[in-house]
Amino acid sequence: MSMTDPIADMLTRIRNAQAAAKPSVSMPSSKFKLGIAEVLKGEGYVNDYRVSDEGVKPTLTVNLKYVAGRGVIDLLQRASRPGLRKYCAADDLPRVQGGLGIAIISTSKGIMSDSGARNSGQGGEVICLVA
Repeated sequence: MSMTDPIADMLTRIRNAQAAAKPSVSMPSSKFKLGIAEVLKGEGYVNDYRVSDEGVKPTLTVNLKYVAGRGVIDLLQRASRPGLRKYCAADDLPRVQGGLGIAIISTSKGIMSDSGARNSGQGGEVICLVA
């Protein structure tokens, strides 16, 4: 069965694993998912991630982060979806929870957080919101 939105699948796997207090979650890997995992790690929402090439397809494993038994991620929501893409200019990028969270943006320079896109003057597709 083909998956119509692999990014939404990735976000749902992370949400579900964190709700079940799992230490890590695995999923099929892609360059786009690696970019999202890199931003989540850089902003401190996950501990680490790794790609294993064992088997037929590469697998991305994300190690989740907990503080005092609670998951660090409170909100992980898909903004742009295949049926309705959401694009913003650098000046119009969303501020998640008044700047306490991040928006992950796909720009022509790669995948980055909203603050990184704002600093570089890049607009793009708003992939998801994290808080």
